[in-house]
Amino acid sequence: MNYTLLGKKLGMTQIYDGTVQVSVTVIQAGPCPILQVKTTESDGYNAIQIGYETKKEKRASKAERNHAKKHGVATPRTIREVRTEASSEYAPGDVLDVTKFEEGQKIDIIGTSKGRGFQGVMKRFNVKGGPASHGSMFHRRIGSIGLCQWPGHVFKNQRMPGRMGGKQRTVQNLRIMKIDAEKNLILVKGGIPGANGDTVLVRSAIKGK
Repeated sequence: MNYTLLGKKLGMTQIYDGTVQVSVTVIQAGPCPILQVKTTESDGYNAIQIGYETKKEKRASKAERNHAKKHGVATPRTIREVRTEASSEYAPGDVLDVTKFEEGQKIDIIGTSKGRGFQGVMKRFNVKGGPASHGSMFHRRIGSIGLCQWPGHVFKNQRMPGRMGGKQRTVQNLRIMKIDAEKNLILVKGGIPGANGDTVLVRSAIKGK
């Protein structure tokens, strides 16, 4: 059964897997209270709403406060709806934590990549660029972007300067190296999207064996 948690990227460190040094990302995953359970009969599909962390009551809207209060949960800072066919096994007020994951298990991480601002094509798409010597007048520019008389316009999806980063990205089949259930920590092999402190979604790998 797929299992999903909301968490926070804390940073990277290194641990030993036997005699091999492995770079890992530390994620604080959960605890995530369930705010609402949706079923096919009531909503047309099966899903659960989970929350993560809490925020001050004065910073929450009236709708947010009442929605959480209705299900006996403190107003969460982040709410995410997760599709699951096993929604009938959950109830509002239940708390999800890292104990359902196992060391060695494969998981997927969904996060927002770091925003890099407006960048040129050399940094954004690894375009080669022009000669770097003096006098060329063509160093980091994009060069030709289309044809002349026909078709008379730039083709769609032409790689050009623009905003880089700040997009949702999914990294699949990362291995859990270690779990600290007391501190709600998961140590995952490799890097994940986002900056330290960003909220991420941790789920069982949908393609992992």
